[in-house]
Amino acid sequence: MQTIVVASGNKGKLREIAEIFTGFSVVSMQEAGFAEEIEETGETFAENALIKARAVCKALGQPALADDSGLCVDALGGAPGVYSARFCGRHGDDAANNELLLEKLAGVPEEGRGAYFESCVALVFPDGRELTASGRAYGRILTAPQGTGGFGYDPLFYSTELEKGFGVASAAEKNAVSHRGKALRALAAQMEGMR
Repeated sequence: MQTIVVASGNKGKLREIAEIFTGFSVVSMQEAGFAEEIEETGETFAENALIKARAVCKALGQPALADDSGLCVDALGGAPGVYSARFCGRHGDDAANNELLLEKLAGVPEEGRGAYFESCVALVFPDGRELTASGRAYGRILTAPQGTGGFGYDPLFYSTELEKGFGVASAAEKNAVSHRGKALRALAAQMEGMR
């Protein structure tokens, strides 16, 4: 079974990727022996995904998959966007990021709270081939967190496709409509076409 190294240690992402790429052994970059910090200097999700996948593929000589994703809020001009994970100034502090988002949207009525999650995934092969795909999940920002499911901004995101919040949706429900799920399925379809 071919191994795909994922340029992430996020257990939620790894689980989601493994559920879609069933014919592969999916391992984190840490499990594969890559522990360096990769600086995300891109201005778009696609650029950041490629930076991460290229770095891991080059270091390990194995196919590497990376995703860059974030939340884009209409009332904030598309912010936090590529800065979603470090919106509050620290990387990966979900509680502080959610708190800041609610603060910035205080007083914004429901109809002005439109938002979408965007994900771009990149798969880089040792022979130089590169594939990218993206997906979006549309909805709006709730006025208070709902549920404990998912990670990141999920407790604040109401999905118009599911007609419920990502924080209360089951993993299967979320994966069916999530931005990352859509991007990964599009990528998997491209890989099928390569066989």
